[in-house]
Amino acid sequence: MLETERHRIILSAVQERPVVTVSDLCALTGASEATVRRDIGQLHVAKKLRRVRGGAEAISPPQFVGINARPFAVNQTYHIAEKRSIAQAAVDLCEDGDAIIVNGGTTTFQMVHPLTTKRLQVFTNSFPIAEHLLKHSKNTVLVPAGAIYREQNIILSPFDEDGSNHFYARRMFMGCRGLGPLGLMEGDPLLVQAEQKLIDQADELVVLADSSKFNQRSSLLLCPLSRIHTVITDDRIEDRAAQMLEAAEVRLIVAQATADRKKRAQEE
Repeated sequence: MLETERHRIILSAVQERPVVTVSDLCALTGASEATVRRDIGQLHVAKKLRRVRGGAEAISPPQFVGINARPFAVNQTYHIAEKRSIAQAAVDLCEDGDAIIVNGGTTTFQMVHPLTTKRLQVFTNSFPIAEHLLKHSKNTVLVPAGAIYREQNIILSPFDEDGSNHFYARRMFMGCRGLGPLGLMEGDPLLVQAEQKLIDQADELVVLADSSKFNQRSSLLLCPLSRIHTVITDDRIEDRAAQMLEAAEVRLIVAQATADRKKRAQEE
């Protein structure tokens, strides 16, 4: 990643939350601790942020505090081919006339392109998903009440009454921070609160998770494996992860590698 790109991500992160640690910035940029500390020093000298012990903060902290989730623009750059194939497999489960819930995320966002050929009722808390479907499809689109979190492009409300309890769906499609023996994990309490409300409105929960998510963990448990009906992942899933889902009687759909990834592998 170029220095200018790292600086842009670092400045975005410090505007999103009060203090960002060096380790957080390493995860966001993929850079070493030494590189991130040097970047913080340069931005501190340029008076674009304030260096603090163990991290950085905004010179003018935002009044509207963000959530503990990687920015949408950053997440979009990871596992792109896998996300596309997983999203296509998810849309293949849908039939015209279905009512579905699509939770915000970069994997679920990839559903928008195949969804343009469908006619569904789609309830989503994702601003970019709603915008795309309104412009490029004949799906009926509904969104909850709440505030738009710009970095994640998601609509969230701290209140119980956001309109979601009036929508019934055959299936809910969502991504996750991590997936393990205890269940589905997320990284922020507000996300957990919002997603639990949506899960309650659907008969089936379908999780879209690329194979890397089986090795990631978070301190917040969203729901147990027993609540998940189907997991869609890519063909790099490890045997132990597949066995974990089988033992929990979770349906597993493995999306085959897309042409994009096959081409990239041949070039390498």
